[in-house]
Amino acid sequence: MRLSGALRILAIIFTLATTWFFAHTYFNSGVKGISIRSWLDSRTGITKPLRTKCGNHKRCPEDFFAFRIVSGAANVVGPSLCFEDRILMSAVKNTIGRGLNIALVNGSTGHFLRYGIFDMYSGDINILLKFLSEITDGTLVLIASYDDPGTKLNTEARKFFTDLGSVHANDLGFRDSWVFLGAKGLRDKSPFEQFLKNHPENNKYDGWPEMLEMEGCVPRKLY
Repeated sequence: MRLSGALRILAIIFTLATTWFFAHTYFNSGVKGISIRSWLDSRTGITKPLRTKCGNHKRCPEDFFAFRIVSGAANVVGPSLCFEDRILMSAVKNTIGRGLNIALVNGSTGHFLRYGIFDMYSGDINILLKFLSEITDGTLVLIASYDDPGTKLNTEARKFFTDLGSVHANDLGFRDSWVFLGAKGLRDKSPFEQFLKNHPENNKYDGWPEMLEMEGCVPRKLY
């Protein structure tokens, strides 16, 4: 009994000495400043989500541009247009207005060219027609509606939008919601378009349909 008791005491002493030696060696080594959060993250494989351009849900592959277009909400909240993480038009930048908000981008380099705001209720349709006629081949065209984008649209203006790849340009009317990305010289219809008709039974707001949000990745040569 005495021998087993002595062995038990020696085992305890050995365990304590080993524990002290390990702790002393570990905490006096070069490993310092490791937080519990970072240690747990490394153990569980948790990594911080990567930031995406324009705040989109997914990253775009190489040779693609990221974009996000948001229409206006009724006649209260203005639209916004983002391209490659750059806000081209927004209420904060004071570069939006009621009607059609149009931004032009070089389809090869992604460089922002210019923008235009066109009142489709009381404005001059000829100003819009001149703007559209000056768009050159290879230019990406981003459009967001606000309040009323369609009252003054005529056949000529709708033809310009159709040639840019729009499917819904001929249907666009009073207080409809519309977001669109097309290109001058596009050989087919654009895959980047959303449209909601102003209809009293379906409108989210009093007199206006729901705000539209569209994001995606456009190839450098959509046209």
